[in-house]
Formats: sequence, structure tokens, C-alpha cells
Amino acid sequence: MTTTTAPPAFILHPGRQPLLISMPHTGTHIPPELAERLTPEARQVPDTDWHMERLYAFAHDLGASVLVATHSRYVIDLNRPPDGSSLYPGQSVTGLCPVDNFDARPLYASGDTPDAAETAARRQAVWAPYHAQLRAELERIRARHGVAVLWDAHSIRSVLPRFFAGKLPDLNLGTANGASCAPALAQRLLAIARAATGYSAVLDGRFTGGYITRHYGQPAQGLHAVQLEMTQCSYMQEAPPFDYQPQLAAGIEPHLRRMLAAALAFANESARK
Repeated sequence: MTTTTAPPAFILHPGRQPLLISMPHTGTHIPPELAERLTPEARQVPDTDWHMERLYAFAHDLGASVLVATHSRYVIDLNRPPDGSSLYPGQSVTGLCPVDNFDARPLYASGDTPDAAETAARRQAVWAPYHAQLRAELERIRARHGVAVLWDAHSIRSVLPRFFAGKLPDLNLGTANGASCAPALAQRLLAIARAATGYSAVLDGRFTGGYITRHYGQPAQGLHAVQLEMTQCSYMQEAPPFDYQPQLAAGIEPHLRRMLAAALAFANESARK
């Protein structure tokens, strides 16, 4: 299979501050030749991190750079290692080129799942350009400011028995168990999340950060990475048609803004040291 890259693998909105927001799972594009092989349910891309750009629209006012994926995670998962190794050994996970959805139902109607050659083609066409741009933007920011904070923005259904028991906390901060950012930054963010009335929060709980957080977070080199996995019920309708809920979003958005402002303040403080 030849994977088209129209649209391009990403959209970058360059900023002026030492903060980059990555949105690797907000894309919905599936090449037509791949869509033909998928089930009707899979073509609706239900496991998308819906409406991330709208929810984080305030980031442009903060001066952050924003990197947005265009392709669905069903094409290739940009937050998985390129070799497809599991981020959570021993736990149920979806793969680099997923073959089932979050409810463990098959994506491919006739079982025509991608082989190694197809996986490599998708990696070259979509995964590699996104990560090359992510790396380049982090390096540009660090070269200009001396430090860069990477915020990996995600959302997920609040109840998913395949991955976790019960209801997920609303604000799941991940720092690779403290390895991807300075402890002071993690604690500052956790304090804001815990102070958010009406929302639950945890640091390095079920989600400790995916490949992006773990790979790019190198605090000793001035690169600090944090993942936020939010419950979708905090801002949208979790079931089809997955509508954005402005009233819900208006409740959570100020807390997101405070966390991003705190991350930016930390970066600027670090740059002055």
C-alpha cells in the first residue's frame, strides 16, 4: 500500500514563547485506499482526541507553538515508539498501526491488517515527518530561549474497561514517573490541577506519558515534557456524534490555561537562571 500524505502529516503554528503543545491524536484523516479496508465503525475514528485545537485555542494568546497531527491514529499512532514496542508492558494497549479499537473490536473488516512493509511505509510517510517537525521546533525554541517545555495534549473517554477500572481521573498528568521534567514543574502543575474544583487529578497514575513525553523530555538538557490526558466528559460528548460542549469546556478551560501559564512561567524562570 502507498500511503498518501495529502493532507500533510502535521500543521505547525509557530509561537514566540518557550512552550510547544503537541496534539498527536487529534487527526481524523484516513487515506481512501485504507478506509476501504476498515469497518464502518472504524471509519468514524471514534478513538480520536476530539476538538483539541478548539479547547486549546487560548494557547495562541500565550504565544505557544502548536503542532497538530492531521492523520488518524488508525493510520499510525504518533505517540508510540517507531519499533512498536509496548509502553505499558503487561497491560492491554493498542499498537503502532492499530488493528483494534479501544473496545477491542477489529478495525479491519476482512482481517487485512498491515504487514511489516505497510507499517514501514506509514511510518515514513506520517510518523517520521511529525517527529522531525516536533524535534526541529523544540530545538528552535531551546536555541532561542535556552529551555523548552513540551506539553503533549490528549483526551480519552472517561470509562474504558480495556485500559483501566472504573472512571479515570479528569486530569492525568504524566512525567514518565518524574524523568521527563523538573520535579518543581510537575508539582506546580499538580497543585493547579488538584485545586480545580469539580475535577479530579493525578500525577503519573494510569498514564505516565507516552513515547513523546518519554523520548523528548530531557530536563538535564533544558527540555521538559509533560503529558495531560483529560477525560472527554470534561468538555465534550463522549458518544457519537462526539460534539463539543461549550458550557462544559468553559468550566475546564481556565484550569488548562492556568497550567499552561505555569509551564510557561517555569520555562521563563529557568531561562533566566
